[in-house]
Order: sequence, then structure tokens, then C-alpha cells
Amino acid sequence: MAEQDLQRLMEEAGLARQRGDGAAEVAALDRAVGAFPTDPLALNARGARALADQDPALAVRMFEAATTADPGEQALWVNLAMAHRLLSNDAGEEAALARLLAIDLRHFLGQFRMAELYERQGKLGLATRHWQNVFAMAPSNDELPPQFAARLDEARTFVAAQGRSFARSVEQGLAARRSELGPQATRRFDAAFDFVVGRRNSIFQNECSGLHFPFLPADEYFERHHFPWLPDVEARWRDIRAELEGLIADPGEAIRPYVRMEAGTPESKWSALDNQLDWSACFLWEYGVPNQPVLDRCPITAATLAALPRSNIPGRAPSAFFSMLKPRTRIPAHTGVTNTRAIIHLPLIVPPGCAFRVGGETRPWVEGQAFAFDDTINHEAWNDSDQLRAILIFDVWNPHLTLAEQELLVQFYAKADTSGHDPGGRI
Repeated sequence: MAEQDLQRLMEEAGLARQRGDGAAEVAALDRAVGAFPTDPLALNARGARALADQDPALAVRMFEAATTADPGEQALWVNLAMAHRLLSNDAGEEAALARLLAIDLRHFLGQFRMAELYERQGKLGLATRHWQNVFAMAPSNDELPPQFAARLDEARTFVAAQGRSFARSVEQGLAARRSELGPQATRRFDAAFDFVVGRRNSIFQNECSGLHFPFLPADEYFERHHFPWLPDVEARWRDIRAELEGLIADPGEAIRPYVRMEAGTPESKWSALDNQLDWSACFLWEYGVPNQPVLDRCPITAATLAALPRSNIPGRAPSAFFSMLKPRTRIPAHTGVTNTRAIIHLPLIVPPGCAFRVGGETRPWVEGQAFAFDDTINHEAWNDSDQLRAILIFDVWNPHLTLAEQELLVQFYAKADTSGHDPGGRI
């Protein structure tokens, strides 16, 4: 028989299907397969008819012959996997889906069916992996047929449950060792683990509006051991707070809005705080310049800062100020200028309802307990209480810089300033 005979038989089968005459369709397809036993289109059409007739065994034979004739056609492997699924032949379905994904690893339905297969078999890790592949490729639920959207919602619930189960098993297995090491030693591991199991959404990186010094660790909160002088600062926190309270009681011109935007600046997340005392500051040092009247009124604070290994970059650093946040005030998420510094917070007045987030970790301020963080990592602060919150803020060198790098940076900024070139904002 010639090729036109195959086309005639396929057209005959199609017309019979349109009439709802299954017997005539089968007869035409059987003649086509008999005359053209290696034609993938005829074999696939006969297999599809067998599926409609609830004869998955015959469908398997037809689809297997079709995939042998045209092994690169993805739709044939999809159909073969479905026929095996109807026969409850997990091995056959898995083999067909594996061949499909070997052709196109991003085949959405192939990943979907493989995930369902492994979930049915109780191979939970494999199921989770394939469901995650599906999630990565899936359009929004609105773009999916309802049955797929509902199944994906079930799959997300399944994967979330597996993540929680995995997290519990790891935590139980590592509990003894983590207890021995303590939270400081396990902090970075804990962040990595939380990201893997979905309890942390992001690993944050430095975002510098000015100089970005490469290859420094992007650490949200610096380890305390980098700042061996912190206990000396903390030992004076009550005296420092008393000096601040004196300023608050009689501020004069010492306290001003922290946010002061230039005229003509477009609306932004900072507009609500612009020239408002909701977030105010009292500077002891500002961009390397001492505020002597305030320093004179705060001798203990001044002496404490003077004893620290702060950076000295004329016109840029150090800075130190009392930061006051009024009740029900939030500082929007933002990033700083350069990762060459570390920012120190010494909490002085902290009512309940205040907290501070850097990257993926949120901490409460605790009066008298200082910490250091990298302000070029996305961070925000809030005071949800009905009272004032106040802290001492100052900057020091990033502890991961070498002394030689610090020296080069000081010389670099000096050259930049004398040349009139702006290397990206003040520190």
C-alpha cells in the first residue's frame, strides 16, 4: 500500500471518531497498523483508541511500537507512561517518563507525572525533588487547568510537610553537637539550614551605594570576638544613658531629624520621615567632625568613644550619634554606603515592642547589650511601643579589613577628595 492509502485510512478513522462510530474507527486503524506496522502516527492513534476503550495493555503495545519507530517524539513517551499508569505498572511508567525527561528535562508534564509516581510509591525525597522542579516551571494557578492547579496546591502542602519532617530529623540528629557548640558557633550553619528547609527566604548580599570592597564576608551580624572592647562599652551604658537623658531633657539645637532630604527630592520611602523628629539624632561625631558642644555635655560617652579603634577618614568617618525613635515609628528597609565599616548599636532605652532586622535575622534590642552589623545588608527597625526608643550608634572598621587595607582606604579617600572625584558617597 502507498502513503496515500495510509492517509486515506487515517482520514477514515477520524471521520468515524467524529460520528461516534468506535467500531469503524478501530477497523480503519487496525488496517492502517497492519499495512504500516512501523508508522508512529498510526500506532499512536491506535494506542489512543485503546485508551479510550479502557484497554491499556493494547495501548502499551501500540505506544511501545510507536516510540521504537520515533524515539525522539515526546508525546509518544507521555502516552506510553499514561498507559503503564493505567496498568499500575510503576516500572514501565517510570521508564517511559525517564526517557521523556532525557529528551527534555524541562518537560512540565513529565516532571509532574514523575513527581506523582514517586509520591504514590512513598519515595518522598524523589517526589519532593520533582515537585520542586514542577514549581520552578509552573505558571500561576490562573493559567493552569483547574485540576492541575488543585493538584499543585496539594503538592505544595506535601513538599512543605516533607520540609518540616526533614528539618525535625536534622535538628534531632544534630541537637547534641549543636548544644555543645552553642549558638554563636552554629549561627552561620543555622542560617544555611533554615534557607535549605524554607524557614529563611533569602541569603542577603551587600548593597553599597558607595564603595563596595570585594571579598569581605557578607555577614549580617558580626561575631562579638571581632570587637574585644565591647564589654568596656557595655560597662558604661548606664552612665551613657544618663547623659542622653540630660540631652533629651534640655535638647537645645542638639537633636534634629535624622532624615533631611534636599529640596526637590522625589517622593520616596523616606518622605514620611523627612525633617520629622519621629526619627531623630544627636551627633557626637558626624563624618569625622566632632560636635564639641554635645561632647562637652557627654564626657563619659566622649571618653568611651575616644578609647575605641575607630576609623579616621577626614570628612567621612567616624560618626557617632544618639538615635531616637518615637512611639509607633518604623524605619523602612534600606542599605548603607560601604561595607568597609561595621555599625555598632548600644541600646540605651528599649521599651517592649522594639526590634531590628538585618537580612534574614531579627533581634530585639536589649538595654546595655551591644552588637555589630553590616549596614550594607538590607535592614530595618521599628518601635511599636508607646514610649521612646534610644540607642547609641557609631561606626568602626569592618573587622575583616587588614591594617594595610585600612591605610590604603584612608589614602584613597584623601586623594579622591582633593581631586574632586566622588567615589560613591560619604561613609
